[in-house]
Amino acid sequence: MSSEILVLGAGMVGVSTALALRQRGHHVTLVDRKAPGQETSYGNAGLIQREAVQPYAFPRDWRVLADVALGRGNDVHYQLPALLALAPRLARYWANSAPGAYAPLARAYAQLIVHCLSEHAQWVAQAGADDLVERKGWVRGFLTPAAFEAASVQARQTAQEHQLGCTLLDGAALARLMPALRGPLAGGIHWTDPWAVSDPGGLVARYAALLGRMGGETVRAEVRKLQPQGAHWQVQTDAGPLQAQHVVLALGPWADGATRALGYRLPLFVKRGYHRHYVVQQPLPMPLLLTEPGFMLAPMTRGLRITTGAEFAPHEAPASPVQLAQAERVARGLLELGEAVEPQPWLGARPCTVDMNPVIGAAPRHPGLWFNFGHGHQGFTLGPASGRLLAELISGEAPYIDPKPYSPQRF
Repeated sequence: MSSEILVLGAGMVGVSTALALRQRGHHVTLVDRKAPGQETSYGNAGLIQREAVQPYAFPRDWRVLADVALGRGNDVHYQLPALLALAPRLARYWANSAPGAYAPLARAYAQLIVHCLSEHAQWVAQAGADDLVERKGWVRGFLTPAAFEAASVQARQTAQEHQLGCTLLDGAALARLMPALRGPLAGGIHWTDPWAVSDPGGLVARYAALLGRMGGETVRAEVRKLQPQGAHWQVQTDAGPLQAQHVVLALGPWADGATRALGYRLPLFVKRGYHRHYVVQQPLPMPLLLTEPGFMLAPMTRGLRITTGAEFAPHEAPASPVQLAQAERVARGLLELGEAVEPQPWLGARPCTVDMNPVIGAAPRHPGLWFNFGHGHQGFTLGPASGRLLAELISGEAPYIDPKPYSPQRF
């Protein structure tokens, strides 16, 4: 039976959920204060990461933690007040990253990742978005032989266990693959399965346009209040009230505030990140992660995008793009980097959970309310896979994967 459903949040997760629901015959309205793909889904490396079968664990090596604490690395930056406020949740994140706890969490994470390409493929084709997608993978590059050798051992194991395409490149092979690099690198790991998207926000916009052609609606409005009203839900917006039988919260880093307003205390937190585009004369053939400096170079429609690692800071705090400044300095030593395209760096936030798995399923205490958020670094990758799962749960279908690891009730 079809239902009237409001999907709040027009990032990759929300738009993909709306598509999967409309595909099943539901009457769907997508609601966001901005155009689709203009918030969190806009600011990422543009990768659909089939190889990302292992979620980002909290570092447990004391030397790595010391480097972070003393500010010696560039992959993690923090504002001390925010770190202290997040301490209870970060402690749970650290505990879940212990080997015994991490293994089952990673298995659950991988069962979503394994479907990311096939679930994106149908929407890419129907949305006419092939021009935005390169299917050549990406490279993890290393400055030092020791780091390359250690990572290569782990890469071989992961590739074999999960049947992934992986090619190890010595320094010479990497230089041939990426002639734009001026300085030699020790080596690289080429993950060949992932897809690279040259305009992440543009892909979300194409998916949203497809939703419109399928009969779904999109409303540009600021959500002010969400409340049950009899057997329905009412959403108060600055454009007027909206009502439906079901509401899906796909609000990414804003999900914490929305669920708290309804009495939930889910262990969510955000990692902030920055990017900026630069003019280049000789583009890279595919995205390149520079592991030791902790940033990625991703060829995009607007130029070469430099994306940073994680920053622990309040979600709405003023920008502090020290990681991006350091990344730019290193990048200028490695390739001919021109002027920045934007006057200011882009800043966004990644929605994270303490057990590294997203929250997908029915709200425990509110019939007709559904959650789909907390994808951490992989919302762009996992949007269609998690959208399908939630659409199956709402529709009463047999889910294509076990939904229990993502249930909101696990907390």
